[in-house]
Amino acid sequence: MKIKEVEYDFSVCKVIDYSQVNLNSEYCFIGKTDEENSLVCMTDQVPENVTEREDGWKAFRIQGILDFSLIGILSSISSLLAENEIGIFVISTYNTDYILTQKEEYSKALEVLSAAGYDVS
Repeated sequence: MKIKEVEYDFSVCKVIDYSQVNLNSEYCFIGKTDEENSLVCMTDQVPENVTEREDGWKAFRIQGILDFSLIGILSSISSLLAENEIGIFVISTYNTDYILTQKEEYSKALEVLSAAGYDVS
């Protein structure tokens, strides 16, 4: 399985609303619930109307389109990283999964996955 590095720094945020979010950005993940408006975006594109934010995230994705019938891919990756004490933040899209780690753990995460047989590029 291929793992593709994403070459940007990311921030995880809460926003008042999405009026200032650049929805045309290359990477923009929003989540809305009855309790919050969440945003994950490139750090250099964090809008001014954030109420909380955590910077310092790096991302990689499972390359390709994952069929919904596939089972255990994310579980396998998250277990490997957990065994190596690497915390993650996961975003799933229609096509695939994005795994974010803190910058300090990013290289180690990729090394762990590569050692486990994942094709990291």
